[in-house]
Amino acid sequence: MRILIKNAEIITMNPENEILYGDLLIENERIEAIGKNLISDPVDKIIDGTGKTVIPGFIQTHIHLCQTLFRGQADDLELLDWLKQRIWPLEAAHDPESIYYSAMLGIGELIQSGTTSIVDMETVHHTSSAFLAMADSGIRAISGKVMMDHGSEVPTQLLESTADSLQQSVDLLEKWHNYDHGRIQYAFCPRFVVSCTEPLLTNVRDLSSFYHVKVHTHASENQAEIKLVEHERGMRNIVYLDHIGLASPSLILAHCVWLNEAEKRIIKERGVKVSHCPGSNLKLASGIAEIPDLINRQISISIGADGAPCNNNLDMFNEMRLAAIIQKSFHGPTVMDAETVFRMATIGGAKAMGLETEIGSLEVGKKADVVILNLQDFHVYPSFGVSPISRLVYSATRADVETTIINGKIVMENRLMKTMDKNVILHEADQSIARLLKRIENLSTRL
Repeated sequence: MRILIKNAEIITMNPENEILYGDLLIENERIEAIGKNLISDPVDKIIDGTGKTVIPGFIQTHIHLCQTLFRGQADDLELLDWLKQRIWPLEAAHDPESIYYSAMLGIGELIQSGTTSIVDMETVHHTSSAFLAMADSGIRAISGKVMMDHGSEVPTQLLESTADSLQQSVDLLEKWHNYDHGRIQYAFCPRFVVSCTEPLLTNVRDLSSFYHVKVHTHASENQAEIKLVEHERGMRNIVYLDHIGLASPSLILAHCVWLNEAEKRIIKERGVKVSHCPGSNLKLASGIAEIPDLINRQISISIGADGAPCNNNLDMFNEMRLAAIIQKSFHGPTVMDAETVFRMATIGGAKAMGLETEIGSLEVGKKADVVILNLQDFHVYPSFGVSPISRLVYSATRADVETTIINGKIVMENRLMKTMDKNVILHEADQSIARLLKRIENLSTRL
């Protein structure tokens, strides 16, 4: 399919940071041309971009689609209580259908707010249902089942044997990795050191290397978590991960709020990728990551909203604004400028995924992950003399996203979802969470 977007402001995020005014031509899944007065004959669809802004799709590098159903179910708790009292019991109650609708609910929100690619972590069971939702919806994703073979106060339904965790992960990888010409990829997802034995983690290290896939986990999000790791493993999170050989360019670490000098040096030297989750870290009172320092060290930083029950939304506009403003009271108004943050949300995410030659910027030959915004509204005016990227980071909202294109396919047009029935998803989401809460209640009664 050939799609021609005409007469738009195009924020490319290419190496020259060009902002162009003209046309963008998509052929099948790639960008074929960018320029003025492009003529394409034949063309299947022309989109009038007059007065519109075209950007690369946002890339979120830490998401839990399996938790979208839990939005509002675990508010006002600290991380470990949040997990043990609410999230783990709810995850344990999931069934294949609830996982599917949880994922579709999250993906709908992501697409509607301009996110085209995610790094996702599921729960222990029913992960195929989440992959089916990714396949049906058109989202670009790296995902995997969560791995948990260790820990206290873990529901029995989530605590797996090391062998089962590894085998089920490999089975999912062999079924889903590189689905739809690589639109969906697999990652090994040990939850965090607290939930994993050393044999599990060292096997993940070896399997990641063998299959050439990413490892996605949490680290150093919360001070109580770090103390627990130190007590059990005799060293801090990042030092331990490096000690067992997991620290590498294939490792994506969510959070990294509490790092010491040695850990920052390891992350830099090993090429580890860090996913910054400001909304989640603030809501759970985990802390504020030292992102300006990590950037100064040339560590790869991207952004993720985390899960719906700890944020409570999956909106990259909200995360960009938070990422920028929370640092300014500590480091001054010039730190975390709009362009730096927007780069983290686009090409920074592509680098974390290992896909910077394919996505993250609007360039000829790259995949057509494109978002069209209509910024003709009160909250983003005046536009005269204002940096277009500043408007996006500090003023725009997800309501400004008009059309989302992933892999050359229109998945939302004029705010209308094309790959899912919104009313069905909303209805089934309510039905699913009601079923899960009833399941937890029945279990508690029996106990």
